[in-house]
Amino acid sequence: MAEGRRVLITGIAGQLPGLLAHALEDRDDVAAIVGVDVREPTHDLARTRFVRAAVRNPMVAKLLADERIDTVVHLSTAAGPGSMGGRARMKELNVIGAMQLFAACQNAPHLQRLVLKSTTAVYGAHHTDPALFREDDRPQVAPDHGFAKDATEIEQYARDLARRRGELDLTLLRFANFLGPRLDSSFHALFTLPVVPSQLGFDPRLQFCHEQDAVDVLVRTVTGDHPGTYNVAGDGVLYLSQCIRLAGRVAAPVPWPLADAVANAVQRTRRVDITHDQLSFLRHGRAVDTTRLRTQLGFTPAYTTRDAFEDYVARRRIHGLIDRDEIAHWQRELVGALQRHSQRRRLARRPQGGGG
Repeated sequence: MAEGRRVLITGIAGQLPGLLAHALEDRDDVAAIVGVDVREPTHDLARTRFVRAAVRNPMVAKLLADERIDTVVHLSTAAGPGSMGGRARMKELNVIGAMQLFAACQNAPHLQRLVLKSTTAVYGAHHTDPALFREDDRPQVAPDHGFAKDATEIEQYARDLARRRGELDLTLLRFANFLGPRLDSSFHALFTLPVVPSQLGFDPRLQFCHEQDAVDVLVRTVTGDHPGTYNVAGDGVLYLSQCIRLAGRVAAPVPWPLADAVANAVQRTRRVDITHDQLSFLRHGRAVDTTRLRTQLGFTPAYTTRDAFEDYVARRRIHGLIDRDEIAHWQRELVGALQRHSQRRRLARRPQGGGG
């Protein structure tokens, strides 16, 4: 086989890693692809070698050496605690898993490049945020919990590795929320609900990254020479209210002090995994500057934010015709959640009886 990149992809059973592996298989400048996961991938892959292992497994270090891996693409960071068995388990898999993977990378003899899938969530979401976050901006209020905090810590561990190994090229890709016909995400699930909860008095700005742009920029960083940190998002923004209309959904405005109660009610349906940090995002929104992506990485997304959302709606066959009974059911669920929350608050305020 001709000389070329020898790539290891973590989380290969996931949708985005599978799409990336499929794209790399078609390239002559990629000599070998190894996918690591605890689950067997279901993708139609031809020359990707699957190894059943967690990134925390010591055998990953041996795999890096034996396969002469020169490029690691870390894609296995999880965003939703519901699918991971809870927040504690999610943090263990995300942060401890990344630490142990990077420890294996520390001594990998052939490693030249680390590509890390990160998120624009590291900027947080606050009412004092700038209109557009640049890569060097610091959040007004640093994320202190959830997926955003995990991503922030993982980025720091990756930078620490790059400092220890000065010859290692590190590429951090901070993606906006993914949308597309094949990738599932919390935002995909949110807009499949017939009634979309929103926070009364707020209409956040949203940006999206189409799944094909995500794959294309990953291919570019794996096969090229582009160290650095890059925001990745489609041009422009959409307001949440616009998204709800484009998806043909019905908005259900909720007073923001009650947002947690409604989020818990929605989570119990197991259709959407809404976390506390996402509630803040759905209140204030977030937008990022992608100048560096275009000028330094040389990549212009094919899909604007609006294009990505409209393609998602069309190809996911999300129709505006909604069953009235289903709307009524969801409205009852939301009202019930608010009533239970109010009752708990009244009970908490009730004076306790004293002893005689």
